Amino acid sequence: SALAQIAFNEPAYYVTRYYDYLDMFGLQNYFYTRYSYYGYLDDGIRGEDMLMANEQSAKDAPAMAEEKQAYKSRDLTTVSKVASDKNAEVTNLPAGSTGSVNRLEVGPPPPPPAGDLSNIKARKNFNETAFFFPNLKTNEKGEIIISFKVPEALTKWKMLGLAHTKDLRIGTVTNELVTQKELMVIPNLPRFMRENDKIIVTSKVSNLGENETTGQAQLYLFDALTNKPVDNLFGNKSAVLSFTVKKGQSANLSWELNVPEGIEALTCKIVAQAGKFSDGEENVIPVLTNRMLVTESMPLPIRGKNTKKFTFTKLLNSGSSSTLKHQKVTLEFTANPAWYAVQALPYIIEYPYECAEQVFSRYYGNKLASHIANSSPKIKAVFDSWKNTPDSKALLSNLEKNQELKDVLLQETPWVLDAKDETTRKHRIGLLFDLNNMSNNLNSAFNKLEKLQCSNGGFMWFPGMPDDRYITQHIVTGFAHLDHLGVINVNTDYKAWNMVQRGIRYLDNEVRKDYDWLKKHYTAKELAENHLSDIEIQYLYMRSYYIDKLEIQSNCKEGYEYFRGQAQKYWLEENKYMQGMIALALYRTGDKTLPTKILASLKEFSLNNEEMGMYWKENNGGYYWWQAPIETQALLIETYDEISGDQKAVDDMKVWLLKQKQTQDWKTTKATTEAIYALLLRGTDWLATEPNVEITVGSIKIDPKNMPEQKAEAGTGYIKTSWNGTEIKSEMGNVTVVKKDEGVSWGSLYWQYFEQLDKITPHETPLKLSKKLFIERMGMVGKSMD
Repeated sequence: SALAQIAFNEPAYYVTRYYDYLDMFGLQNYFYTRYSYYGYLDDGIRGEDMLMANEQSAKDAPAMAEEKQAYKSRDLTTVSKVASDKNAEVTNLPAGSTGSVNRLEVGPPPPPPAGDLSNIKARKNFNETAFFFPNLKTNEKGEIIISFKVPEALTKWKMLGLAHTKDLRIGTVTNELVTQKELMVIPNLPRFMRENDKIIVTSKVSNLGENETTGQAQLYLFDALTNKPVDNLFGNKSAVLSFTVKKGQSANLSWELNVPEGIEALTCKIVAQAGKFSDGEENVIPVLTNRMLVTESMPLPIRGKNTKKFTFTKLLNSGSSSTLKHQKVTLEFTANPAWYAVQALPYIIEYPYECAEQVFSRYYGNKLASHIANSSPKIKAVFDSWKNTPDSKALLSNLEKNQELKDVLLQETPWVLDAKDETTRKHRIGLLFDLNNMSNNLNSAFNKLEKLQCSNGGFMWFPGMPDDRYITQHIVTGFAHLDHLGVINVNTDYKAWNMVQRGIRYLDNEVRKDYDWLKKHYTAKELAENHLSDIEIQYLYMRSYYIDKLEIQSNCKEGYEYFRGQAQKYWLEENKYMQGMIALALYRTGDKTLPTKILASLKEFSLNNEEMGMYWKENNGGYYWWQAPIETQALLIETYDEISGDQKAVDDMKVWLLKQKQTQDWKTTKATTEAIYALLLRGTDWLATEPNVEITVGSIKIDPKNMPEQKAEAGTGYIKTSWNGTEIKSEMGNVTVVKKDEGVSWGSLYWQYFEQLDKITPHETPLKLSKKLFIERMGMVGKSMD
């Protein structure tokens, strides 16, 4: 007898039977087993049993015949007679089995039952590089055989090869390879899902075969973390879909899902089967929560003896949202940030390189540390407190504080090593103020500096290099700072004075050479034009410290006076850094009028606000040494302090300088030395101020002096306290800060809460971001942006 599927178009009648007896052999039931049992009538008289596989084709007839004969030998009774009645009775069935025969009209057979698609292997490896072999050699025939396993992406691959001979003759080869299947599943999945969303997942089934094909596709959903099925949670009720695809065309399938809460990642597996062909693809999709942890903050800056009230409006109004959940409110406050400058001293002392600038910074830092430690017993007590409390938060890098309030972990940022380095240096601050250690460091740094001074008095950057005017002027000026502040006495320190004196004579001669060159190459009229350079301005500033200590040689006076006159005439053409140097140089050499005008001009261009203090918008960094924001601000602090005595302006400028140190170092050793010089030893002595601040958050009063659990750090007066969950009240949005001492203090109130995404409102801050989209069009005159 022919196979059933071959004879489907011929018979007038056919019979479908259901046998409970087959359950004994693992053939569970009609719909969910791989094999289906069909009855077939030959010539409408005799019944013949047949077992056929859903995926078998005519070419598998011999194998199917064997299966058929095996099952017939089990005495499965055939139908002996077919009644013309629609419900004919079936007889001679084995004991315990039941059956029925239905008479059907002539027509197409029913579709084959659904197969089990769970065993179809889905593609997972979608690597974009199939192979990379950097070193291949030919065999004796000059051939290269490449063996590789292609990733599972269905796409077009490009193979690129580069070959060369021993004498470097080069050749290239390019080939293309297409990976495809006769039946292909191409899902169109979202990049992520969001909790409580309704989403339609779509997929395309493509038929590259020669005939139209009919089959089924199924969507499987698993929790990516536990690999447990989650179809019910996502409402995937119609997981199995049927499709019919014509030759060379595609069919679109879709499943509607409801995304539940609590699933962090979803494994989405789509498989399809049509006849003997199958395909599938598996991907992992992140499931994002519909709620988000939001961190908002309010700065708390205050200066001098003052009382300020701050209002955190959004926290005050938080009770109006039924879905908002408080997480944490954190208050942190630093009563005396000037101590951050002291904590920066190890940076300049321990910098590892041996160039002249950093060797001098080491000397400068040790001299300054010795002076600070010996100038006040109170200050030394703070250092001892830090040294004897190695786990003190005062010794943590500011980057390492408050990590629980940051959106990105410090370990995930480029600044992690900077933070660890800073913390390590701070933990060694106790060694810095050890008197014996300081003495050894001072002698070592000075001896190295002596070796870097050339015979003509100039300093070289590194041993073996020529002398350099810039670094010589920087070092000689640094000695002047120490002398000007009473840290050393240059005149009585023989070794230091000998070094400084030789350096000054060298610089005087360099300026004389510059002037001689100008006279040789320019006419008298041209000499009146602007020939002032940054190196000459730095010289005038340096020389003003020593104008009464070491007279200018007679053959150098003309050059000195020429460039001083140039500074008086062309100061407006210089940047703020150079203008500050010119003002100080002129003021110290008898000109009291023009420096006052320079300061007035500087003030006109300055900006001033409560949080940032006084600063200049155009004070930006750059490539050249005179484009240095920290050094510029430090020099202008010195300028205002010495020329006008404007204490308020000086303190306002200190605020900006300290804000640059709020989280990290002052970038370079040179910037750090200048900043420490300006902060610690100019204007009000903020280190000597005893922090005295009272803070009220809502109805909670915080006074570290009377609260042992809120004990402030020594020196900085830093405190930090938090409230969690139900402890948080909306009234905490009202904060009052009472400062009873001079100087600057700052802090912040941080509020963390969970809220649904559609209810989160923007938080207004001084930093504003805007986005604009433009269309580039090609017109008659070229490209234009609309």
